[in-house]
Amino acid sequence: MSTNKKSSKGAVTTGVIAALAASSCCIPPVIAAIAGVGGAAGSLSWMEPLRPYLIGLAILAIGYAWYTHYKTKKEDDCGCAIEKPKWYQTKGFLVGMTLFAAISITFPYYSGLFLPNNKKEVILTEESSIQVADVKIEGMTCDACQNHVNQAVNELNGIVNVNSSYANSNAIIEFDNSQTTIEEIEDAVRSTGYAVVSTEITEE
Repeated sequence: MSTNKKSSKGAVTTGVIAALAASSCCIPPVIAAIAGVGGAAGSLSWMEPLRPYLIGLAILAIGYAWYTHYKTKKEDDCGCAIEKPKWYQTKGFLVGMTLFAAISITFPYYSGLFLPNNKKEVILTEESSIQVADVKIEGMTCDACQNHVNQAVNELNGIVNVNSSYANSNAIIEFDNSQTTIEEIEDAVRSTGYAVVSTEITEE
C-alpha cells in the first residue's frame, strides 16, 4: 500500500473518531431517555468544552483524506500499472464516512426526533394549585440533555409545561401541586444524571 493510501486511511479513521467524540456528550442522554434509565446520562459532559476542537479535527482529517484521494488518482494517471483499490480506498467509502461524520457532528441538533412525546393532558383541580418552579440544573451541555430532562419530568402527573435550557442551566416547570410535589420534580431531574443546584417556586 502506498504512503498516500495509508495516510488517507488514517485520516478517515481520525475524522470519524473525532466526529463521534464531538457528540459523545450528547449521545448518552438520548440513549438513556429512550431506554428509560438515567444516572450515567451526564457522564461525558466534560467533553463539551472540547467539542469545537474535535469538530475542527474531524473536518481537517476528512478534508485531508479527500485531498489524498484525488492526489493519488492524479499520480496514477502516469500510465503505470494501477493496483485495484481495496474497499476502504474507494470514493464510495470516503463519501460514506464523510456523511457519517457529518451526521455524528450534527447529532445534538436533531436528537429530539428520537424521543417520544410523553407530555400528558393535565386536568386541573383548582387554578390556585398551579405553581411554577425554576430549577437550576448542573451538567446539561446540549439539546439532547435538555430534551432528556423534559422527558423525565413529563413522566410525572400534573406537569402542565416544562421548558429546560442547557444555555441557562435551568428548567422552568409549571405544575399542579395537588398532583405532584417539587421533591418529585427534583428527583425526576436527578434521575437523568444531572444535579439540582436550587429551586425557586412562584405562584402562577
